[in-house]
Amino acid sequence: MIYFDSAATTFQRPPCVGEAMLHALAHCASPGRGAYAASLDAARLVWQCRKKLANLFHCPDPARVVFTSGATESLNLTLWGLLKPGDHVIATAIEHNSVLRPLYALQARGVQVELLPADSMGRVDWSILPAHIRPQTKVVVTAHASNVTGTVQDIRAIGACCREHGVSFVVDAAQTAGAQEIDLQRDGISVLCFPGHKGLLGPAGVGGLCVAPGVELPAVKTGGSGVQSFLHGMPEDLPERLEAGTVNTPGIAGLSAALDFLRETGMERLRQQADAVCRRFVASVTSIPGIVLYGDVHAEKRAPIVLLNLREMPAAALSDALAEQYDICTRAGAHCAPLMHEALGTDKQGAVRFSFSPWNTDAEIDQAVRALRALAGA
Repeated sequence: MIYFDSAATTFQRPPCVGEAMLHALAHCASPGRGAYAASLDAARLVWQCRKKLANLFHCPDPARVVFTSGATESLNLTLWGLLKPGDHVIATAIEHNSVLRPLYALQARGVQVELLPADSMGRVDWSILPAHIRPQTKVVVTAHASNVTGTVQDIRAIGACCREHGVSFVVDAAQTAGAQEIDLQRDGISVLCFPGHKGLLGPAGVGGLCVAPGVELPAVKTGGSGVQSFLHGMPEDLPERLEAGTVNTPGIAGLSAALDFLRETGMERLRQQADAVCRRFVASVTSIPGIVLYGDVHAEKRAPIVLLNLREMPAAALSDALAEQYDICTRAGAHCAPLMHEALGTDKQGAVRFSFSPWNTDAEIDQAVRALRALAGA
């Protein structure tokens, strides 16, 4: 099997991830819920992972790293926590439904939602942002990189604009956490939302958010916290305020091991490996008759994602043919980003997404290119 669907989830995880999860299942109890060894070991494991994530994202206080089930839950907690009826929020047409659907639900409750457009290449003109900020604007939210085209947004410039206007800046780092440098303080990020199972190389079912100092994010979920049990609401301190219930200790153990692997191997080295195979693929498929590429595939800084179609062939049929005839795994459809597909003109046909990882090889790229040539009749 050749796996080109890393934008959905990483598949070739380092062996240390599964080993750490198995160890946690065998030796860790509920963190912070007891004074016995298995509970204390779990609490230490969770805290160590918070520290590693704080270091990676330049968050000054590990207590402001909050664990969730993934980026979708993180974005929901953030948007529902920051916005109330009458507030104005700015997002874009490149967003994943993990941003769009919470915003639509909030819009139905009186939040004013404005979406900046994307052009036919899937790019957003951020120079217009200041003109769209109003007195009621409370949040600007965007994906750091499009999960459809790989286009990367200049979050440092956006963050500077938000800081100048006193607006909270929320970043969806689903496609960049663990692959692109992100600095919570330098980039002016108020809340960073991330999954553990993509660029961070951890397991599914764990992710989190980093809350910048000075940002107050109220509890949206309530429940057990392990401390201050007589309060009617959640404790005021982070991370307990936003972590109702028991965190996913085995998942956090796997993520912690993955973070060690990232640090030891070098995030930039892994990024360059994925980028190299992605560019090899682009250079090779452009000569295939009938192949249509979408987005700015030659941008200097981008996520390792390529979106394409073969003439008028339905995207699902092309993806199925690659899987059934060549054992090549891709993702067809709308990729949970409907407005982006409307901007690209692929909302009817759909498109096939190839997304690469550091473990993909030149030989795999060449095999995929041969498969596409054969399917194109070239």
